[in-house]
Amino acid sequence: MHADETEIDLPLVRRLVAEQFPQWAALPVERVDSAGTSNAMFRLGEEMVVRLPRIAGAAADVEKEQHWLRRLAPQLPCAVPAPLGVGTPAHGYPWAWSVYGWLDGVNPTVGQDALPESEQLADDLAADLAAFVTALHRIDPDGGPASYRSEPLSARDQATRRAIADLHELIDADAATAVWEAALRAPEWSGPTVWIHADLQPGNVLVADGRLSAVIDFGCLGLGDPAVDLITAWYVLPRHARPAFRAAVASVSPAEADDAAWARGRGWALSVAVAELRYYQATNPVMATIARHVIAEVSCGDGPW
Repeated sequence: MHADETEIDLPLVRRLVAEQFPQWAALPVERVDSAGTSNAMFRLGEEMVVRLPRIAGAAADVEKEQHWLRRLAPQLPCAVPAPLGVGTPAHGYPWAWSVYGWLDGVNPTVGQDALPESEQLADDLAADLAAFVTALHRIDPDGGPASYRSEPLSARDQATRRAIADLHELIDADAATAVWEAALRAPEWSGPTVWIHADLQPGNVLVADGRLSAVIDFGCLGLGDPAVDLITAWYVLPRHARPAFRAAVASVSPAEADDAAWARGRGWALSVAVAELRYYQATNPVMATIARHVIAEVSCGDGPW
């Protein structure tokens, strides 16, 4: 746990639920194992989950998710968290927190091409992810906030180059730099900003029988360049499924998967991954492993995938 994280244990969660949602006080509470660092999750009974911010930076996401998920959910092709209640600070816990409906599924395993078990299932998952991002991008953006990742790639240049340099003993820094510079040369998005999830990583995706069953954690949700959501091609999908994902996105909106968009998406995946590896290499082995895999995938020289 980092110094800026708040400790959240079972007794605290039981007290918060019992006092603020007495109708659920008798339900069992169990911690949900997760590599995530912004929120702690506890299963409440069989059908609910309690989600509490661990850090101040995630606290503002509670209101955003409570408000916008109700509007977005009916227009998306897979399940997303359904807000059932919002709690208030108490017992030394400093922020608002949420109760959502429980969503079944497992996080995909990064770097294991056998998940899904066949190329056809991998292509099906690619099509599912493409359907999610293109549906999200088509939702009316009126009134939406800027995404946590709404800045142009050029605004991340200094931090990304510094992270690559700091990781030179762990990654192929020359290959990563080449990918980054190619992304910076790509034309910026010239269309209107759209709704983006902006964090389609394995921990925020649930699959069942190889198919997308739910997308969770909308803390980065907001308006931005649709290319940000292309990061899922490297974060979630095996290499052989990326062409299917790109083709499915392009079939709905060619500009969201053209060469410029694909280069920006690759750059976003690299920038996020090097920042994560630099931050988590000594504290969160799961996140560090995912980040190293993504850096290797975006840096490989075998074609555009």
